[in-house]
Amino acid sequence: MEEKDISQAVISRLPRYFRYLGELRDEGVERISSQELSELMKVTASQIRQDFNNFGGFGQQGYGYNVEFLYKEIGKILGLDKTHNLIVIGAGNLGQALGNYMNFEKRGFILRGMFDKNPDLHGKAVRGIPVQPMENIESFVRENNIDIAVLTIPKTSAVDVAEVLVNNGIKAIWNFAHVDLNVPEGIQVENVHLSDSLMKLSYNLERYNKENTK
Repeated sequence: MEEKDISQAVISRLPRYFRYLGELRDEGVERISSQELSELMKVTASQIRQDFNNFGGFGQQGYGYNVEFLYKEIGKILGLDKTHNLIVIGAGNLGQALGNYMNFEKRGFILRGMFDKNPDLHGKAVRGIPVQPMENIESFVRENNIDIAVLTIPKTSAVDVAEVLVNNGIKAIWNFAHVDLNVPEGIQVENVHLSDSLMKLSYNLERYNKENTK
């Protein structure tokens, strides 16, 4: 299929399609129409068809979508048919929680190492993986074919650490530090600002309360 520019809005919906299709597959559902998927996901059937048409369509008129096939195809689009080696930098509460989250490995994201500057954490095991000092990052990344780095460190050190990672071959950063990273073109960064999400929730709650107290 010819490569085409896909909007970020479409890309942001793909993991949700993948999750719902995985649940349907686990329930033994073999096929589903765009209308049925629409009712489950609260996305219009037209939007679903438009999204899938960006990648070739996948459906058959009068039949709908084969759940197993569509699940696997979206997985391929998301790169989940491959394994990705990752490290977590920052072994505090959030870093340890992410390191202990088993579902990542089911999706092909394999935790290979954890790092922290706090000497009290060095040697502590998270799912059998010992926390290492920050000085080990450069050699570890180069020697272990690490694709993705997860940053759960203060923003004051995140920029410098990101530079070290990029210089040693990291191509993708999942950034929980509360700072937007300025990295070279070609380095993929996904910024996760937890407080932004909470503030969005607060806004929606406030709006709902106002609408229901009129």
